[in-house]
Amino acid sequence: MWKPRTTVVAACAALAACGLAYWPVLTKLVHDWAYDGNYSHGFIIAPLAGYFAWERRERLRRTPAAPAVTGLALVLAGLGLLLIGRLGADLFLTRVSLVAVLVGALAYLRGWQTVALLKFPLAFLLLMIPIPAIIFNQIAFPLQLVASSFGASVVAAAGVPVLREGNLIVLARTTLEVAEACSGIRSLVSLLTLGITYGYLIDDRTWVRTVVALLTIPLAVVANGLRVAGTGLAAQYWGTEAAEGFLHTFSGWLVFVLAFGLLSLAAHLLVRAAPPRGPLRPARAATT
Repeated sequence: MWKPRTTVVAACAALAACGLAYWPVLTKLVHDWAYDGNYSHGFIIAPLAGYFAWERRERLRRTPAAPAVTGLALVLAGLGLLLIGRLGADLFLTRVSLVAVLVGALAYLRGWQTVALLKFPLAFLLLMIPIPAIIFNQIAFPLQLVASSFGASVVAAAGVPVLREGNLIVLARTTLEVAEACSGIRSLVSLLTLGITYGYLIDDRTWVRTVVALLTIPLAVVANGLRVAGTGLAAQYWGTEAAEGFLHTFSGWLVFVLAFGLLSLAAHLLVRAAPPRGPLRPARAATT
């Protein structure tokens, strides 16, 4: 049976080895968070996952260490993904392998019972990984069309003559292009992260947390459509300057705050409409 001191030494050695192996992966990941606005939320993922793990500290203390050799197999599989990703220049595989190695090392040092206790914080770490470009583009382009269609419909409903051609909104005074940056995928990814976190904090039932997370999708789409419509109306009545620069950026923040406010309202209405049968346990006591 391993002694606590032996476990700590082994954990430190494993952490140092992972740091050396994954240093290039981590530096590129942080670079993407800093310079790609679609994934700037990545900076808060690890601290939040750490907080979710810290909430379980008492249960972790009561969980006996039961090192599992199968965890080592997962570590080797993760390192295999790292090698494949490095050879194939696939950033996604190298980043997913980091989470796999972390889970495997935890199982090898502490056992699968500890992994089960930390499954939510560990899964939450996946949100810090940018999705592959091929999948990103498959999501972004349809969102551009939805945003342009929704925005043109709202502008038309406001009595302004408008013509939509793909992701172009043609007005009497100007033509607006719903570019990839305006597709709403940035607010969708960020709102999804907030929705998962918020659902976790307000209720410990899995189905409630799932519904709250799923609500972020239509809310983000509608909010972005309203932003596109507002941009079109501003350009029509006050000129193209109103649809560019600071006002355009500020409108993005404004609709995001609006979407989160609506999400918060919907979540509280859901909890109120379907209260738990027994006393609601604090989120920190949950096992998910």
